[in-house]
Amino acid sequence: MLRQEVGARRSGTARGGGPAPVPGPPSSSAGPPSAPSRLLTWLARLGVPAAAFAVFQTLVGLLPQSLAGEAARYCLAATAGVGVGAVVWLSAALVRARAAAAAAAGGGVPAPGPVASPAGSLPELMDGAYEALRRGLSVIEVPGHGPLTGWPHSLAESEPPVHPTAFGTAYGLHLLLDIAPYDGRIRAGEVAETLWRLRLPGGGWAARSQGSGARPEVTAVVLGALARAGADPRLLEAEIHSCEALLDPDHDAFGLANTYVVTNVLRGLLRAAPGSASLGGLRAVLVNGATGDPGRGHHRCWGAALATGRGNPAPSAVHTARAVVTLDRAARVLGEDARQRAVREEGLRWLLAGAALPGAGAGDLANCQEEVRRPGQDDPLHQELLSVRHFGAAWVARALMTDGARQIAAEGVGLPVWEAQLAAAVARVRAVQRGGVWRWDDGPMGNPVWMAYQGLSVLRRYALMSYRP
Repeated sequence: MLRQEVGARRSGTARGGGPAPVPGPPSSSAGPPSAPSRLLTWLARLGVPAAAFAVFQTLVGLLPQSLAGEAARYCLAATAGVGVGAVVWLSAALVRARAAAAAAAGGGVPAPGPVASPAGSLPELMDGAYEALRRGLSVIEVPGHGPLTGWPHSLAESEPPVHPTAFGTAYGLHLLLDIAPYDGRIRAGEVAETLWRLRLPGGGWAARSQGSGARPEVTAVVLGALARAGADPRLLEAEIHSCEALLDPDHDAFGLANTYVVTNVLRGLLRAAPGSASLGGLRAVLVNGATGDPGRGHHRCWGAALATGRGNPAPSAVHTARAVVTLDRAARVLGEDARQRAVREEGLRWLLAGAALPGAGAGDLANCQEEVRRPGQDDPLHQELLSVRHFGAAWVARALMTDGARQIAAEGVGLPVWEAQLAAAVARVRAVQRGGVWRWDDGPMGNPVWMAYQGLSVLRRYALMSYRP
């Protein structure tokens, strides 16, 4: 079941109430435009006919009546008007030529205009995220597990200290590794050790709402975080085999029919086990699960449920973006054939087609929530329910920043559409944070650790794309 949010309540900015501007490249060191440049710009804005007629009308009124008759007065005014019109036309041509030269010098990546951001610079946001991780860190002693150092689902859950979860701690570790702080007040090794201590007795990991049995989508996220933190490959190997076994159709047919589950597992295993024999089959499941959308040029896309499985495969921007990002990573590690590339690129074209429709681009950036239902592990007559929230703008931005997205846009809807949709997605991502803490809503679960990780990842990637050495 997929629920579209009317719009997550925004927290504003650190020192202002409106959405924060899109981060851009450093401003040019050149001084203010010269007087001739300002004159050319002013003349160009008047327009040729308007400037010529204005001069003609003014001279007709100013020239004396005794100037060799009425005809001479009109001829002189008309000549002056034509001359001014020619100057304006040349000025406009010069302004356009300068703009074209500047655009050509800018290279292939969009460079939004520099704007002072009331929300702070990217380093300030990273510092704010680190301080939020410190405030939200839960350090407790649990009988049978030993000392645990990690995070629950939300950064707002730490008072009083609560039990860290595998999901929250894995994304906290991802975020900590991205920030790479200069001090050791949070030790990545202790966090990684906590993830090992949170491992279930039978192997693997699960969300706290999923009971006592491991689930592949959570296990893969944890394995990806442990691999990034430098865990011993020999220790990872047994858990990787367990994760692959969890994907058996006889064991979890519902998970293999769900886009969220499949994309999560693929991304996690690409980090933890890039040589896994399961990766090819998982990618085939995702590729075969795409469906054509007549509403957007019959381009293939994805819904909450894969088209080859059960459930509703109705087109969804966030699930299409997730699939595009996952297939892009798989192509980097495994390579891709013509069909796999075609499906991945069609997902991008579907997103860009939505951006080109009036008012449709904003809907693609909205947050949404879905429920992943499975039969209970202990009692199949009861259902296990996992509530999943999707940061829509972050996923669309990540998809639009994958390799080849710009070229696909240039061949289709055009670069201005891609640039505008990417800038809108990044602005939405930035607007729902305050001081490096991303907010879903105002409740106790309203500051998810995973949302901070995704938001900061988008802003960092966009800053790197916009940078000009």
